[in-house]
Amino acid sequence: MSLIVIPAIDLKDGKCVRLTQGRADASTTYSEDPVGMALHWVNAGARYLHVVDLDGAFRGKPVHGEIVARIVKAVKVPVEVGGGLRTDDDVDGILDCGVARVIIGTRAWAEPGELERLVRKYGERLVVGIDAKGGRVQVKGWTETTTETASDLARRADAIGVKCIIYTDTSRDGMLEGVNAAAVGVICRAVKCSVIASGGISSAADMRFLRDLNCPNLAGAIVGKALYEGRVKLLDLQNA
Repeated sequence: MSLIVIPAIDLKDGKCVRLTQGRADASTTYSEDPVGMALHWVNAGARYLHVVDLDGAFRGKPVHGEIVARIVKAVKVPVEVGGGLRTDDDVDGILDCGVARVIIGTRAWAEPGELERLVRKYGERLVVGIDAKGGRVQVKGWTETTTETASDLARRADAIGVKCIIYTDTSRDGMLEGVNAAAVGVICRAVKCSVIASGGISSAADMRFLRDLNCPNLAGAIVGKALYEGRVKLLDLQNA
């Protein structure tokens, strides 16, 4: 079972950072040159990049569109982008930068009636990001925890026609404590669409745990801090 490994590039104050459990006050800067970091991961073998506008997620509107555009222009692999895409104009603006697909999270939860329309409008270029803590959906840059379960939101998105879901266990994100494979399995088995796992993936063993789920719709894994801190190499994750 082949899983694509997708390096994460999180943008805050124009820099490439990683947060701990999504907390804005617990950030570590890894590069002041996000474009250079994107090129670094592509040169290391990345076939896809995951970019998050953290400032956009916290403010509710995109902040780093110019950096996103420069990243897309610099690399020759697809780029997906999320963070603060709360309106059609926001989504259109990021797509106009040349990204392969956009990720919506808060809007998918807060405006369920809109999600079907968005799927019709953007098709496979629209990805739903489901961020969860304790199985409950988190929104607005992980600052609010809702009463809805991640699996219920996943089923709703799948039924509407969403082709890909990114599932993040926020309690594991940036902690280097390993992936919550069981929770990923629950999401994969709840839907027919593709699922990408995120949060806590820090070793080749984590990739093997994901593969051992034997979920044919599990398409990939997003990895951040473990790569930035040199805990594991990209190729080792891809070959696990």
